[in-house]
Amino acid sequence: MTIERELSKRSGSKCELCAATENLKVYEVLPTKKAGTDEAIMACSTCIDQIENPGTEDLNHWRCLNDSMWNENTAVQVVAWRLLSRLRSAGWPQELIDQMYFDEDTLAWAQATGEGEDVENKVIHRDVNGVILEVGDSVVLIKDLKVKGSSIVAKQGTSVRNIRLDHDNAEYIEGKVDGQTIVIITQYVKKL
Repeated sequence: MTIERELSKRSGSKCELCAATENLKVYEVLPTKKAGTDEAIMACSTCIDQIENPGTEDLNHWRCLNDSMWNENTAVQVVAWRLLSRLRSAGWPQELIDQMYFDEDTLAWAQATGEGEDVENKVIHRDVNGVILEVGDSVVLIKDLKVKGSSIVAKQGTSVRNIRLDHDNAEYIEGKVDGQTIVIITQYVKKL
């Protein structure tokens, strides 16, 4: 069974955030470890567009999170927490966040994109051209890089998908090259 079918069955063919029944798509909740239904949700195009474009959120649309934050699926809870964190300055989202409880692993997943951090404390990763990098982005290497501790050389032009960010250092990202997870310095990558 495909991920789309499984999510459609799990969600009852509705957006797991706002319960819309039109324009549904699989939305992968980044960063993923094993990519599957546990790390994805069924969402409508309206929700996905607002999730992927911070600053375009319709506050009234997201009142639906009052219900979806209690969904039994962890991926839905994580997305709800991230959106509530993004909108918390409106007041009511902070009240909902205060009602949520996550174990350590789930909270780490929810915070992996930096949504819960204050803007002045947030570490911002930028590529060689100054473009902001986010969790899950794809980058290309602009220089041959010798991987420390191995004989691998990551060649210029190599595409690295689904990157992860180091939340302590703005110069480091992680990604897989030739099946091995490596740390890459941001000055040697360009966002695709």
